Amino acid sequence: QVQLVESGGGLVQAGGSLRLSCAASESTINGMGWFRQAPGKQRELVGGIRSGGSTTYADSVKGRFTISRDNAKNTVYLQMNSLNPEDTAVYYCYADRGLFRSWGQGTQVTVSS
Repeated sequence: QVQLVESGGGLVQAGGSLRLSCAASESTINGMGWFRQAPGKQRELVGGIRSGGSTTYADSVKGRFTISRDNAKNTVYLQMNSLNPEDTAVYYCYADRGLFRSWGQGTQVTVSS
């Protein structure tokens, strides 16, 4: 399976920005993207990006978050702007290749009010 390493999480004030990165060990010719899970809440899809660059976002993050990918570097990014406390969660990246979905280790994002 594809190995994924996440980075970029941390603590930020409401209204601030963070950028998460997820580097894959192999070329991911299909979708990549991000889920998140807050304590006591179900996992939700933040958004995804296909190999050609087409993106999909959850309604809660549209206009604030941007997913991009660098196919040459096998890396997907999540640029998060105008963060609010409701964005606090562990963020997990994923990558689809062949029949399998691979997952990153998760990175904590905490937004203070």
